[in-house]
Amino acid sequence: MSLSRRDLLALGAAGAASAYAGCAFADETPLRDLAKAKGVYFGSAVGAGPKGSITGSFEDHAYLEILARECGVLVPENELKWYVVRARGPQYYDFGRADRIAEFAKQNGQALRGHTLLWHHPQWFPEWTKTYDFGSKPAEAAAKMVTEHIQALCGRYPQMISWDVVNETVDPKDGSIRSTFLSDAMGKEQVLDLSFQVARQAAPKARLVYNDYMSQEVGNEKHRYGVLKLLEGFKKRGTPVDALGIQSHIGAENADSFTGFGKPQTQEWTAFLNDVTGMGYDLLVTEFDVHDKGLPAAFGPRDAEVAAYAKAFLDQMLSYKQTKEILAWGMVDKYSWLQNQWYRQDKLPKRPTLYDDDYKPKPLREAVAAAFRAAPAR
Repeated sequence: MSLSRRDLLALGAAGAASAYAGCAFADETPLRDLAKAKGVYFGSAVGAGPKGSITGSFEDHAYLEILARECGVLVPENELKWYVVRARGPQYYDFGRADRIAEFAKQNGQALRGHTLLWHHPQWFPEWTKTYDFGSKPAEAAAKMVTEHIQALCGRYPQMISWDVVNETVDPKDGSIRSTFLSDAMGKEQVLDLSFQVARQAAPKARLVYNDYMSQEVGNEKHRYGVLKLLEGFKKRGTPVDALGIQSHIGAENADSFTGFGKPQTQEWTAFLNDVTGMGYDLLVTEFDVHDKGLPAAFGPRDAEVAAYAKAFLDQMLSYKQTKEILAWGMVDKYSWLQNQWYRQDKLPKRPTLYDDDYKPKPLREAVAAAFRAAPAR
């Protein structure tokens, strides 16, 4: 059973959820192929940590089979972030885990995308950066560090089809640009612009992305405004930014409250997307999952609500021909980052991804497939 956006609107939220509760998954065409037919990449983040890692393990062969079958592109979930790659100090790079993902992608004919060259958030840099001394010419030294970092990562992985060059620099509380040890040394706009400029030189064929988690739900108004101002600034300064990455951690609020899905601000979200694309930017759904905190405990009703909510969101995103990639943030429930964040009131495991812990496809997987089937070709 395939549900279109028109079907969902006609059924209403409760009716759509009921319809998904009875869905049969007759079409087993890999999602990568359904997406490719419409000119879109589909893939997922994956980790290369030890067995039992929350981001997935390369020791879990059943999980790897899902990734190989469904995904046309893979994203290292944490393996290219500063706190992993540069953990040992300013003179060291550790590419071991990222190399493992790159080799798996190569073996399975998958593309690779990069996350992230600069997570411009003070919480996510290595410990040594807290006391790092840039010396008598801090702006020059900081620019040198940023340049060398981006050149090193882009040079090692020239196959990347896109890069999250800058990640989460907008503070959702007021829409301002965050401060870090790098921006303290050389200026906020300066470090962001330099990152994109160096990335364009080092990865001339890759789509360069600003990535953030502003969303459609109530409470994101200042965050969306700040992102628009940032994109406007990039455009005015001629900064080589190609696309906005919309993380798309949709559904329940990422907080300790126990309410269900937030209320989408449909008109405001559409206006936001129109403003972004109107400036000439492409769109990517970069970290897609559906937070089910506050939803019923029973799997059937819970999965059905998740699928219906996701289908409406993806239908809208794919209605924009500027949307070029849809990336899940994990493919199996037990490997979702949401399992150890903002626990459900009933303490049950969450079900935010396309496959359950027994590696069986869920209604969310069918919702993604249906969205691709209904989408216009790029």
